[in-house]
Amino acid sequence: MLSDKEIVCPNNLLNVAHKKKGVVVGIVNAGKPLPMLSVMDAVNENLIIPIFIGDQGEIQKCADDLKFDISKFEIIHEPVENNTAKVAAKLASKKKIRIIVKGHIHTDILMKEVLKREYNLLGKTRLSHIWHMTLGKEDKPLIITDGALNVMPNVKTKMHILKNVINFSNRIGIERPKVAVLSATEEVLDSVQSSLDAKEITDLANKENLNADVFGPLAFDNSISKKSAAIKGIKNAVAGQADVLLVPSVEAGNGLVKMMIYFMGACAAGVVIGGKVPVVITSRSDDAPARLASILQLSSAKLPGFQGRQNVR
Repeated sequence: MLSDKEIVCPNNLLNVAHKKKGVVVGIVNAGKPLPMLSVMDAVNENLIIPIFIGDQGEIQKCADDLKFDISKFEIIHEPVENNTAKVAAKLASKKKIRIIVKGHIHTDILMKEVLKREYNLLGKTRLSHIWHMTLGKEDKPLIITDGALNVMPNVKTKMHILKNVINFSNRIGIERPKVAVLSATEEVLDSVQSSLDAKEITDLANKENLNADVFGPLAFDNSISKKSAAIKGIKNAVAGQADVLLVPSVEAGNGLVKMMIYFMGACAAGVVIGGKVPVVITSRSDDAPARLASILQLSSAKLPGFQGRQNVR
């Protein structure tokens, strides 16, 4: 049942990112093969200027094994894994890097540092995570949020997640995203809290006149399949053609994403948004194309505070 399909980076991210070269990024705990391979691919595409953070010996060995010349890039020697996150957060707070890229480090360790107020990296909205999912080079993306950061969000938090994903969708070229607020049912049931939340979010989105078509509750099938929606008699601007799935919990989102990766060979680009500096968050077991796609997703987006090529000492 597991897919043997080759995971490929989507062309839509590559094409846009090529127009915006030279973003300075910090690679956190960089001395492992998969993070190094994705960085090498991004450098070869002239997309990023990396600053490597971690054990200098391990970083150099990984680069040498890949025949990747990193002599012109800065390496900040920090042999303690937990401390690499602190270094990255400090660099971001001083605007020396524009993207933080997770290498071989636990997500909670990295995000614990990013969230500290002393670094002043938090924005006006709550941080949330986005998965940009594609099945081929030319595939239309399906965006899933939040499958990594907010564990069991309430309606208030889900509204932050919704506004973040609308803003991000706009910035990667989806002018008016269709957002399905997922539940296990398309009916509003007192016994299913996620359906109640979905209805409240839909009402709030309409009231606030957000730049998106938002509808829920919708089940997964009638969110993405016009046939399923038609059979069930569901008619609205989102049913059967969702660009975004706003999931009820981290378990729902994480399970859906991992299913698409392992059963369908999907390329999953993962990023944390809502702060002053975006953070690339991928699984430590993700293939290099998924890691590259995550970097591309931010390199191609018109993000606030984003700048292009900078000089690196």
